[in-house]
Amino acid sequence: MLLTITISISVLVTINFLLLKFSSNKTNSTAKVNKKPIVFKPAIVLKQESEKLAPTGS
Repeated sequence: MLLTITISISVLVTINFLLLKFSSNKTNSTAKVNKKPIVFKPAIVLKQESEKLAPTGS
């Protein structure tokens, strides 16, 4: 019984490694990457408003 369990687990592990090696979920590693940094310059200047606290009633 122990031999059967060991052989079964070994076969399952082998199948798992074969599926991992031959999986079709591969990505392109030769994708072109734009190396220029993107600089954001805000055109609108925001004004800071003073905080107006609501009355608490205490």
